[in-house]
Amino acid sequence: MPAREAAAETDREVDVRPLPKAEKHPVVFGAFDEIPVSESILLVNDHDPRHLRDEFEAKHPRGFDWQYVDRRKREWRIRITKLAATPLPRILADTARLAADVGEPGVSGAVWKLDQDGRDLDSNVIALPPDGRIDAHGGPEVDVLIHVLAGQGRLTTEVDEIALEPGVLLWLPRRAKREFIAGPEGMRYLTVHRKRRALPLETTPRGTSA
Repeated sequence: MPAREAAAETDREVDVRPLPKAEKHPVVFGAFDEIPVSESILLVNDHDPRHLRDEFEAKHPRGFDWQYVDRRKREWRIRITKLAATPLPRILADTARLAADVGEPGVSGAVWKLDQDGRDLDSNVIALPPDGRIDAHGGPEVDVLIHVLAGQGRLTTEVDEIALEPGVLLWLPRRAKREFIAGPEGMRYLTVHRKRRALPLETTPRGTSA
């Protein structure tokens, strides 16, 4: 049986050859999202879509099967089967490794961030250099959880100071005024909050202002 006839009759064919380049990947993912678990789309393209496969690996690791059906010139056919109803849980980072180089010279700001498509959370690992600070400011319109990973420092509120050290889990209510000051070893912490528009985060040496 010719390879092109090996596709299941129920496969939904998605021929992206006539489409502009910018539209091809969104159309494929849109078709993939619409099919039930265990069913497939039959992608038709004019070349081997290796970059598309990399995107599937990033967005749906372990949640899809990729099978070449035909590799003719300008007529590549790939069956993409859905293995799970939603993106599967996955390990994103090792916070122990992210914390290991706390206080590294010249490193400040976000050293890791959550960047998965379709998420409704934002998360970052923030590095403050030795004696670095995030100047006093009013918080955003979201509650924020902070987990101190390494180093030490303090948080200045409207009325007092809170000591920060590894293991501290801190809640920052929305709009609460705060200022972070790292100790002589620097500090790294993980933040988690509802997704919002990104705001610039600047750190300055202790005793200076932005």
